[in-house]
Amino acid sequence: MKLLYTDMDIHFSMDGVSIHALNIVFEHFNHAIPSHSHGNGCYEIHFIPYGYGKLTAAGNHYDITPGTLYVTGPHVEHAQMPVPPDPMQEYCIYLKLRSASRRKTPSPVIDPFLAMPFWIGKDSQGIHALMKLLFDELAYHYTGYQHQVELLLSQLLIYMVRNYEQCQVSQTSFARNNLTDSKSVIIEEYFLYEYRSLSLDTLADRLKLSPRQTQRLLKEYYGKSFLQKKAEAKMSAAAILLSEKTRSITSIAEDLGYSSAEHFSSSFRKYYQISPREYRKRMT
Repeated sequence: MKLLYTDMDIHFSMDGVSIHALNIVFEHFNHAIPSHSHGNGCYEIHFIPYGYGKLTAAGNHYDITPGTLYVTGPHVEHAQMPVPPDPMQEYCIYLKLRSASRRKTPSPVIDPFLAMPFWIGKDSQGIHALMKLLFDELAYHYTGYQHQVELLLSQLLIYMVRNYEQCQVSQTSFARNNLTDSKSVIIEEYFLYEYRSLSLDTLADRLKLSPRQTQRLLKEYYGKSFLQKKAEAKMSAAAILLSEKTRSITSIAEDLGYSSAEHFSSSFRKYYQISPREYRKRMT
């Protein structure tokens, strides 16, 4: 049995390096692969899910058993031989990497991958499951499969480096989000969770804007004023609280920050064109 994909233009980039998948194959080995090597920038990733074999690489000999993972990079002489009666099965991904000539920023994945022309060990990252997903995408062409294949190959490189490094903690981290990008989250969480005591001044302070700028921002993002958003938040919460049959109208009014049940009922009727009690009855 052999599944082979060589006729697809599969390429992606990571940290300024262009990566082209030239050969993606799964096969049951019934014959030996003579000694050979790859050219500059070429790496073969081998994963053995089942069976046994022998590997000769860089002048050394290795036993191949289920779960073995190894990579053969540029100019690494290697040969493979299956061992009967249970010859190995192998996933093999052949990648060619081309680094941008002016790449200056170090890469926590690409740099250690390029620095490891040969490695062999037991996979600890779940590469078998990743390979099965990859071949499913290539076989069935589900919507967006091209992107999914590229993502899975990117993930494969990450898993390889984690195997090399035994899951070291990364020295890099996400940059901090800036306030401009997070304003909509601040606004929405404020109205969602603090509907009891909504205040334009408080929201403006959290956004580091003036009240007038905050009003303009609400109009720009949502097409509504602060008072409209406030009424929307309180009334949405009120509709949920009214579904709790044991709650009194007075206690709901208090939870929503109204000074009295009458004030709450008046606001509710104005918003929904129905009283809280009538609304509750219609829910039964």
